[in-house]
Amino acid sequence: MGPSTQKMTPFFLFSGQAEEAMNFYTSIFDDSEINHISHHADGKVLQASFTLKGQQFKCIDNTNGDRHAFTPALSIFVTCDTDDEIEHVFAKLSDGGFVMMPLASYPFSEKFAWVADRFGVSWQLNLAKQ
Repeated sequence: MGPSTQKMTPFFLFSGQAEEAMNFYTSIFDDSEINHISHHADGKVLQASFTLKGQQFKCIDNTNGDRHAFTPALSIFVTCDTDDEIEHVFAKLSDGGFVMMPLASYPFSEKFAWVADRFGVSWQLNLAKQ
């Protein structure tokens, strides 16, 4: 399913770090790119779209001064294809973030982790069954 057929798109509201976050995320995941970005006169992101592992996302920078924290009540669930991938993604996302469940074997998964990255976005990482 390409971006043209995707009917629901996760949308992030950052407090001034949207472009930094997009660059960070697209550097971590394969099959990822920034598709579009436009800026306000002050350099903040007016609107942007990016793709991670083939999944399209959108984001903006909040410009009204309010700060809205991300919460683990909503997270991005990532199915990693290889042990190397899950190790790499976990290391990158947990650097400067918070590990809620360490990368380990659990009764529900051979290898799983749950982290909030340095921007506060929550990620569940799962190794696909081999």
